[in-house]
Amino acid sequence: MNQAIQFPEREWWDEELQSVCFIALVDGFQTTCAVHGEALLRRYQTEQAALSAFGNNRWALEEEAELAIQEQRENDQGWIWLSSAR
Repeated sequence: MNQAIQFPEREWWDEELQSVCFIALVDGFQTTCAVHGEALLRRYQTEQAALSAFGNNRWALEEEAELAIQEQRENDQGWIWLSSAR
């Protein structure tokens, strides 16, 4: 599968989900990706805010999201959730 995947810089903190969410454009269609804030902070062993940790590690997280999209790992709502272990 050869898809054009882009990641605009539009991440946000979702208080209800306690997660950083971000958008992937897959062949022009929007897909929401997310990673739990606690997992993000634990993963990068930092005490900074989850959004800052995301920004500092954006490229690695986008690569992980791209792989998950290619492997069609969407949940029932069509979201891509990144794992906490890497």
